[in-house]
Amino acid sequence: MAETAVNSVIDKLVALLRDEGNLLIGIHDEVTSIKDILESMMSFLKDADAQAERANLSSSVKTWVMQTRQMASHIEDVIDDYLHLVAYRGNKRGLGGFLRKSTHLVMGLFARHEIASEIQRIKKRVLEIRATSAAYGFNSTQQISFSSSMRDDMIFDPRMASLYTEEAELVGIQTLRDELIAWLIDGEVASRRSVISVVGMGGLGKTTLAKKVYDNPRFVEWFPWRAWIPVSQSNKNDDTLRGILTELHRTVNKTLPEGIKTMDWRLLIDTLRGFLKEKRYAIVFDDVWSINFWECLKLALPDNNNGSRIIITTRISEVAASCREALYHLEPLSQALAWQLFCKKTFQDSEGRCPPELKQFAITIVNKCGGLPLAIVAISGLLSTRCGDVYQWRKLHDSLGSELEFNPHLTNVTKILSFSYHDLPPQLKPCFLYFGTYPNNCTIRCATLIRKWIAEGFIKEQRDKTLEEVAEEYLTELIQRSLVQVSYVDDRGMRRECQVHDVMREAVILLKIGNLSFSQFLQEDSTFNSNMRHLSVGRNAYNVFGGIKNSRAHSLCFFHGIGGPENPFTCCRNLYKRFKFLRLLDFEDSPLDNLPDEVGYLYHLRYLSLRKTSVKILPKSIGKLVNLETLDLKLSLVHEIRNEITKLPKLRNFLAYTKINKRKFTWTGLAKAVVIQEGIKGWGNLQKLHLVEATDNVDKEIGNLRQLRRLGLDKLTTKQGKDLCASMGKLSHLKSLEVRTINGDEIIDLQCLSPPPQRLQTLILGGRLEKLPDWIAGLGFLTQLRLCGSGLVGDHGTLKVLQGLPMLLDLRIAEAFSCEELHFDGGFSKLESLMLCTNPFKFMRIHKGALPLLKSLWIQSSPQLRQVPSGICNLKNLKRLEFVDMPTHFIDGIQVQETEHRVAMAHWLTLVFGHLF
Repeated sequence: MAETAVNSVIDKLVALLRDEGNLLIGIHDEVTSIKDILESMMSFLKDADAQAERANLSSSVKTWVMQTRQMASHIEDVIDDYLHLVAYRGNKRGLGGFLRKSTHLVMGLFARHEIASEIQRIKKRVLEIRATSAAYGFNSTQQISFSSSMRDDMIFDPRMASLYTEEAELVGIQTLRDELIAWLIDGEVASRRSVISVVGMGGLGKTTLAKKVYDNPRFVEWFPWRAWIPVSQSNKNDDTLRGILTELHRTVNKTLPEGIKTMDWRLLIDTLRGFLKEKRYAIVFDDVWSINFWECLKLALPDNNNGSRIIITTRISEVAASCREALYHLEPLSQALAWQLFCKKTFQDSEGRCPPELKQFAITIVNKCGGLPLAIVAISGLLSTRCGDVYQWRKLHDSLGSELEFNPHLTNVTKILSFSYHDLPPQLKPCFLYFGTYPNNCTIRCATLIRKWIAEGFIKEQRDKTLEEVAEEYLTELIQRSLVQVSYVDDRGMRRECQVHDVMREAVILLKIGNLSFSQFLQEDSTFNSNMRHLSVGRNAYNVFGGIKNSRAHSLCFFHGIGGPENPFTCCRNLYKRFKFLRLLDFEDSPLDNLPDEVGYLYHLRYLSLRKTSVKILPKSIGKLVNLETLDLKLSLVHEIRNEITKLPKLRNFLAYTKINKRKFTWTGLAKAVVIQEGIKGWGNLQKLHLVEATDNVDKEIGNLRQLRRLGLDKLTTKQGKDLCASMGKLSHLKSLEVRTINGDEIIDLQCLSPPPQRLQTLILGGRLEKLPDWIAGLGFLTQLRLCGSGLVGDHGTLKVLQGLPMLLDLRIAEAFSCEELHFDGGFSKLESLMLCTNPFKFMRIHKGALPLLKSLWIQSSPQLRQVPSGICNLKNLKRLEFVDMPTHFIDGIQVQETEHRVAMAHWLTLVFGHLF
């Protein structure tokens, strides 16, 4: 993390010298010198930082790395102080009164002198730290040399234990083993050489499973030529090839070829290919980390059409996918199997006979393990030595995180899981550690997480990509590395929520963030650390939070409300004095009803969330937040936005609506928009504007928002349609559009939109349409379409247009067609979810070949529909059929059809009824 911190500071110094060069009077050369020195340190700091995190260095070198990181943080604070000073003086320019001007001038000179002196002290300290590096034998062109005494923890690799676990000690692995063996031996690809990848997070048992397959008598008999090859993170391909040759010869007691130790890469490939010619072989590559691994090695492993097999275990799904063959995703144990394994290891009892006085603790501990066999085995092994002592069990239950760090019986859990963290590139480490700012077992909205990462400065710009797109790639990589789990995916297959495994959080994240002064979660009994960069406040931490006088935190988040005996408004007073470096302030779901005016003095603030609060009015000082990038007012009580908000030049996300009704899918009840009285033309960086009322100013000035990706407008009138079309024709990046009319008499007229937004992925139209806009048929990237209250006559023409949309996954139609019969007779080649609500049709038919991939069909409030849609058995992929708010006579129709369809439907369909009347 020291490398990341120093890199961030260098970027900030470069920006400072570029943007504030004229203002750095007297310190410009010093700032340049500091930047140059830090750049010269980066080449050896990278290696020192990585080795320090792996605990392979002496304590003195670890101290050096820590001092470097702290020094970088201090420089960042001084820069922020300077920028705040410049902004403060800029705001005071032009104010009347000789005395006031003189006072500000004296104060400004004094502050500038203080900063200049601090810069001098920083430069001296940086030079000292660089000089210290010579004592450890490294410089800008040398890597750190390590003595054997620095590698004590590498003498034993904790992953070795999984190779020697007896099968009788395992739970739930026999079925998985037999499935894999059957695929490897009897599968459809029996003749050709094929690759199967076993992928999952660390500790799930990938190595154990592969070893049980490898040692199985049936597998041994079928593959006489076998090799088990452990692959490390520092793997070298020529060493791997030598290892394969060695293992293959050892398996059949043959002597190795002479000169194998001196063979080059090409000769090793030729030797191995010659040895394996016409042989049926199986090779296991355990714990692969590089996506290029298989591309480099497959040349040496010939396909002799003898049914040879390659098994790869990996934590990284991208590595598994790079083999382009079969993938086997290993999942956590079910609750029942987790309990069985725990009892077997703790009480030597597979029947689950846990003493009653221990059961409460046992259940909680097993739940915390989240189905991770590594954690279950380690913790149960420790508890088995404590002889059922309730006090000892309670102690482990209450302090699992500390035990994982210090208890020698559990440190292997931390070591094994930490391999994944250590393999992360530097830019991903702070993003991963940021999950530690959230409570235990907390699901996190992906979009919110990405916006927070950007506000924190974790995301680096890349050419031709927005920061949001880069952040999305970061999150994808963390998911592919099995460090982050996807919790919720929407109907379009888009991930919406994510989380980290509880054991990963306890064993890796919380340990790292404490050692790195990264973040702190304040609880009732916490001791505040003023050096922490990210601060989270729990429900009962009012006294601790209220006592904070000076913090260097960049983020402040409240979870489960702001606890304490006093009003939350009082709790949040003087934030700008106590937290002057804040970039992120999140009050979501707090009982806050009044935002203090002091918030406007948080010059560095980039992210402000009042989501789900009772705040009604934004203070005038909001206009001073010139660095604000995200303003989240969703589900707050803010309905009208002050004029001052138009003074936010860096705003990227404006998110607001005052209520939402998920129960009814109608164009009038989804959400209530906010009102922006003044224009929005100054928001040139805005990417999301949702949901605002369609005033004349807004409609005409939307065209100035050339970076806009998402737009949501409410209360549109017919006469505003042309202005809106003229503006939207300039939004070439638009991906999501929602437009709703003010009432059922107004018409959404978007026919003249030119050019139409070709990148559109989501389109929601709520209100009357004289006809479906012609340009909709050309939306090749559209995945989600909602038509509400359209009032279109007939269905055939509209459905014919919609069924041709090549990427459409989710279609929702409410009060859109005035027809008695609804026919789906073709197209919709990728549609997976179909919702029909409040439509007047009496009969619905699904013809053979239509909706081939449909998984979910949802019909609501269709009182004239008398029976299940005809042809429903043609939907071979349907998994869920829901009828909600349907009349009672509809049940009779289902009962008549039940005998006919039960046999055909029962094996694949989940049928749900709700609120029948």
